[in-house]
Amino acid sequence: MAAADVEGRLAASLGELAAVAPQFEAALDVPNGGLLCALPALLAVGLLEGVERFLTLPKGYYGLDSLLLLLAFMALARLPSMESLRYCAPGEWGNLLGLDRVPEVRTLRAKIQRLARDDQPAQWSAALCERWMAALPEQAGVLYIDGPVRVYHGRQTALPRHSVARERRCLRATTDYWVNAMDGQPFFVVNQVVDPGLIQVIEQDLLPQLERCVPAQPTAELRPVNPLHHRFTRVFDREGYSPAFLARMKDQRIACLTYHKFPGEDWSAEEFAPTPVRLGNGAVVTLDLAERGTCLSNGLWVRELRKRGERGHQTAILCTDYGSAPAPLAAAMFARWSQENFFKYAREHFGLDRLADYRTAAIAEPLPVVNPAYRHLDGQVRSLTGQLSRRLAQFGAINLEEPIDPAPVEAFVRRKATLQEEIETLQTELASRKAERKATPHHITIDELPEAARFHQLSTQSKQLVDTLKMIAYRAETAMANSLREHLTRPDEARRLLCALYTTDADLLPDPAAGTLTVRLHHGANAANDLAIAKLCEELNATETLFPRTNLRLVFKLGSA
Repeated sequence: MAAADVEGRLAASLGELAAVAPQFEAALDVPNGGLLCALPALLAVGLLEGVERFLTLPKGYYGLDSLLLLLAFMALARLPSMESLRYCAPGEWGNLLGLDRVPEVRTLRAKIQRLARDDQPAQWSAALCERWMAALPEQAGVLYIDGPVRVYHGRQTALPRHSVARERRCLRATTDYWVNAMDGQPFFVVNQVVDPGLIQVIEQDLLPQLERCVPAQPTAELRPVNPLHHRFTRVFDREGYSPAFLARMKDQRIACLTYHKFPGEDWSAEEFAPTPVRLGNGAVVTLDLAERGTCLSNGLWVRELRKRGERGHQTAILCTDYGSAPAPLAAAMFARWSQENFFKYAREHFGLDRLADYRTAAIAEPLPVVNPAYRHLDGQVRSLTGQLSRRLAQFGAINLEEPIDPAPVEAFVRRKATLQEEIETLQTELASRKAERKATPHHITIDELPEAARFHQLSTQSKQLVDTLKMIAYRAETAMANSLREHLTRPDEARRLLCALYTTDADLLPDPAAGTLTVRLHHGANAANDLAIAKLCEELNATETLFPRTNLRLVFKLGSA
């Protein structure tokens, strides 16, 4: 089973070894050898930088850096779950890490659970978020917030149901609230056992971390000078529309961008003017934009921007950023799809919705949930309202044309009388159900739920660790894709080419005397791709990256060149 390091494993079993050091030997045709090309990018985005301050492991054969590298490589190789590692050659994957073999799935799960204790992954993720924002403060100025649901198909607990738009039905699920940059790159994620709604999550969970992490915020002494100057901008969809919420955020000097939930009548076409707008990818497009001041229901004055489409459809945007020009605000709002694209890509390629841990835990806090009795009555009210509307429509549609004999008149009267009786019965029943619904509390605590309706929460600590590693893998791949696009005639295929690179075989040729580890990649499917990969190898070699805990500098080359 490729466990060739007998001495190291014996020392680890006796507690004499903190972690085995990577030691490379020459190996040819190593599957997935192209994954090593991602190592410089993984280290650059902070995979191992200061990680010992947040994640700790007891003495053992596998070191912390080896485990994190393995998990990052698994994400880049598109292994959908940890169980997928069962069908990979452990010795071949060990060659990528300088080990005799990688741990089996049971050991890997145990290590992850150990790392996930005491809220360590959340602290590590927060430190990485602060690092990423500090490195690119212009990205942290505009933040996208959304809460996609994560469907749960298991049977260990009956989670509350959520509306899943992509599947057009209600399913048992939890909600993960993500904060992303304008180009879609993720900063951090917060999991909600019971979803209280976007507004409450922003104020209670996201805002405290953003206030700590977002760089270049004006100090408290400078804020009174310009009351309209904001610290940063948050962009979200119509779920976050609330005049009271927008006013609270304005008081805290946080600008908000969202769609108008009640836009009203269309504006006249004369108000719109062609405006050049620079998108997040650098492209410049021309949009028909117009602007007015709008007073919301609570008396808050905001900017309302509208974009007019080719067919005359108008999209209304509300904004509490009072200083920026309309063009960058429109670009920021419509670039919200970059976050949706991240969700779609991460679900398909990084298994974003997959469970990292099958454990469940009791919910200690008395969280408010929807009362099942209220939900049942509300469903009855909706059903009766629909039936009543249909009966009223039928009643109004029955007309009596000029009859020749009394027979049609009698049928008309009977039909009208029958519908009238059904309508009165439905109205009485609807009024009764509405009264019952009004008397029933809308929300109760979890402790007050009936025994049959109670549920447990899914374990989130391991998920926090795995999600952080997936964010690192996505950011590393994005950096490589941005570099690779310069050498491709079709830049949109950069990520597809990287996926092919990760599965490419490679020869590993260590040279301890020269202090190098040469990764000789096998040729790809065509010369054009090989040329792009060769250019990427030159850029990777310029980083002079050392493999962690070794003195071997990585040297990438294509074929025998």
